[in-house]
Amino acid sequence: MKITDALLAEHTVFHQLFDYLETATPRCRTLAEIRNHARLLESMLEDHSKAEEELLMAPLDHCLEQIGQRDLFHKEHEEIDGGLRRALATRDLRLARKALLTAVLASRRHFDKEERVIFPLAEKVLKARTLNDLGETWILRRNKTKPRRN
Repeated sequence: MKITDALLAEHTVFHQLFDYLETATPRCRTLAEIRNHARLLESMLEDHSKAEEELLMAPLDHCLEQIGQRDLFHKEHEEIDGGLRRALATRDLRLARKALLTAVLASRRHFDKEERVIFPLAEKVLKARTLNDLGETWILRRNKTKPRRN
């Protein structure tokens, strides 16, 4: 499996989560609900972002620098992280909702850009063997993080 296919599959799951959060967040009645949603998204994004950064962005770093996108992608990650931190830190329910929904929207925009810019760039610049090797590394990492069941 190519790394781009693996990450795109994860994006599909995230888009479903974004849909859910956009529907559920306005109906949340407590800060605890908002915080639980924010922690879930934060946790999932952390694993995804780490894999994406190490397995896809690092090999493309020089290309992203040349097209002026490297710093922008890092700034977008900071925007998402900031929204989640605000959702977790505020004691105002209305502000927590707004912060979480802002983080979801920023995530959607960021994922869209990855799908339109980064994934096609990787397919163009990296060799098929490299994409497959990175995909295998992704699979090995995912298998290590799964909880073991007896």
